[in-house]
Amino acid sequence: MSTDQIASSPTAQGRHPQPAHRRFRLPDPTMTGLLLPSLVLLVVLNVYPLVFALRQSGRNGNLLQAGEFVGLENFSRVLSDDRFWHASVVTLVFTGVGVLGSAAVGLALALSFRAGMPGAKVLRMLLLLPWITPGVVAAATWQWLVSTPASPARSITRWLGMGDVLFLADPTLALVTLCVFRVWASFPFMLMMSSAALEAIDRELYEAARVDGAGTVQRFLHITWPLIRKPTYISLLLMTIFTVNDFGSVYLLTGGGPAGATVTLPVLSYLLVFREFLTGPGVAVAVLLSVTLIALSVLLHRMIKKVD
Repeated sequence: MSTDQIASSPTAQGRHPQPAHRRFRLPDPTMTGLLLPSLVLLVVLNVYPLVFALRQSGRNGNLLQAGEFVGLENFSRVLSDDRFWHASVVTLVFTGVGVLGSAAVGLALALSFRAGMPGAKVLRMLLLLPWITPGVVAAATWQWLVSTPASPARSITRWLGMGDVLFLADPTLALVTLCVFRVWASFPFMLMMSSAALEAIDRELYEAARVDGAGTVQRFLHITWPLIRKPTYISLLLMTIFTVNDFGSVYLLTGGGPAGATVTLPVLSYLLVFREFLTGPGVAVAVLLSVTLIALSVLLHRMIKKVD
C-alpha cells in the first residue's frame, strides 16, 4: 500500500482527525442552571460589597448616613495624614518579617525533616498547632506569656538581670513581639508547602550529585531551590495576602498600641470607621490597601510565570 493510500485510509483519518472550524455554541442549560446559584452568591458576597465600598469612599458620611459625594477628597485626606504613612511603615515591617521569617523557618524545618530528623512525624504534627489554633486563643495565650505580671517572659528577663521588661508597653518591643507572633502563627503553613514541594523531588538527583562531589550548599542551590522555587513563590504570594490582611492578630494582641505604634492599615481602617465614625476615609484606606495588594499580586504572578 502506498503512502497516499495509507494517509487516506479511514484508520489513519481516525487517528489524525482534520481540524474543524470552531463554531459558537450556546451554553448548556443544565450547566448554566447549576452554575447560576454560585454566580449569584459570588456577586452578592463579593461584587456588591466592593461596589458599595467604592461608592462610600467618595462620600463624607458615617455609619448612619451615606453623606454627600465629595469625589477624591477622602483619598487626599488620607494621603496627607501622618497616621496613614506610619501605618504603612508598620504594615510593611509586619508583612516583611512575617512572610520572610515564616518562609525561612518553614523551609529550614522542611529540609531537616527531609534529611531524616529523628521523630519527624510526631514533631511535624505538633508544629501544626500554631496554624490550627484559633486566633483569639493564640493572642490571649501570648498576652499571658509576655504582658501579665506573672508571665514567663517577664520572669525570665528579671532572672537574667534585665529588669521587668514590658513587652507590649514599649513601642519597639511591641512591634517586635507582634512580628514574632506572626512568624510563630504562620510558619506551619510554609512548612507544609515546603514539605510538599520537597517530596516531589527525586532522591536519585541528590545521589547523583553526591557522586559528582557536590556539597550540601551546592545541592540546595542547583537542585533543591530550582525545583521548589515555583511553589515557594506561590506560598509567598498567599502568605503576603494573609499577613497584610491580618487584622485579628494585631487588634487582639496589641490593639494598635502602645500609642498607635503597632497600627497597621487594616487596623487604621477599622479605627477610622468604628472609633472616629469617619466612614469615607476609613474605606479609602481599605481601597488603597486593596489596590496595593493587587499590584503586588501581579508582580509575584509574573515572577511565577518566569519560573515556568
